[in-house]
Amino acid sequence: MKAVAKITKIVLAGAAVLTIISSAAWAQQTLTGTVTKVDRINHTVAIQQTQSGTVGANTAGSAEEFKAQDGLSLDQLHAGDRISFSASETNGIKTITKFQAQ
Repeated sequence: MKAVAKITKIVLAGAAVLTIISSAAWAQQTLTGTVTKVDRINHTVAIQQTQSGTVGANTAGSAEEFKAQDGLSLDQLHAGDRISFSASETNGIKTITKFQAQ
């Protein structure tokens, strides 16, 4: 039984490490998409992400809402703009850390 408990602990620790690594990788990835809504009052932006790895990708998926990082201005951003952006996720809240019009 001790061997089973030890293996269980190793598997759970491995799963935790993979979760942390995948979250960090997502946070550092540059994404692209089309802005569908800008809410300057609540400092949020909705973006329909472009499928990566395909030319002329279909962006039929639903838009995700991101909070803009403190200090990040949304003044030059408008619905319909194609952007590349970086985002992070903390406690389930997705936050845009930077963006650039394409």
